[in-house]
Amino acid sequence: MFGADYTVSVEFYDLLQAETDRRSAKRRFAEAAGHARHGILDIGAGTGIVTETLLTASAAPIHAVEPAAPMRAALLSRLAGLGADQRARVTLHPEPIERAGLEEVADLAIASNIIACLDPATRRSTWQAVSRALLPGGLLLFDPPPTELPTGREKVGRLGPVRVGPDLYGADITREPDAGIVRMVFTYHVERDGRVLRQQRETFELYPASTSEICAELEAQGLQVVHAPSADLLAARRPAR
Repeated sequence: MFGADYTVSVEFYDLLQAETDRRSAKRRFAEAAGHARHGILDIGAGTGIVTETLLTASAAPIHAVEPAAPMRAALLSRLAGLGADQRARVTLHPEPIERAGLEEVADLAIASNIIACLDPATRRSTWQAVSRALLPGGLLLFDPPPTELPTGREKVGRLGPVRVGPDLYGADITREPDAGIVRMVFTYHVERDGRVLRQQRETFELYPASTSEICAELEAQGLQVVHAPSADLLAARRPAR
């Protein structure tokens, strides 16, 4: 989730989502990362789960883009636990991709759990920045935004519970339509002996867009839509010279 401050979610993110996200990252991105030779762009690196997967799957340098300070703190903590040789391959960019000034640095770009959180203007600026950052022939992989609004408030799912000492950590996720966007609400809770010790909430905005709209935006920036390696991803490639 991109563009939010994450001051609530960062405390709970790895505890409740790291294992699921790690399995997903390996399934969706590891093979493509193994073919990268010049560089990999990790857009919205978050707490570094995808970054670590990319480091393991490839020997290429990685540009990790993460504007949110709380997420960067978690990312750097994760990098601190890796070997010096792996850390040496990561360049951390603390600004949005459209302000990072990256030119032809990567033959693979990954945008995991991000694009849906960008408003249309920022999304289009992101495609432009990715096109500049990719080398000719470079590949972009991303999970697309929702294509439509929910009909009303609905429960999406539950994270956890995960035990830490005597406490159970968990979260309930709901979504609802709101003036043309999808409002996702994460309600985190910590329980002990059946009693709620604390409860905190963070809200994220998702911007729906049809697949045809996304494809048109990509093509407007010179990126050719190609077959994605996973059914839950979209893919585009910068044409080779």
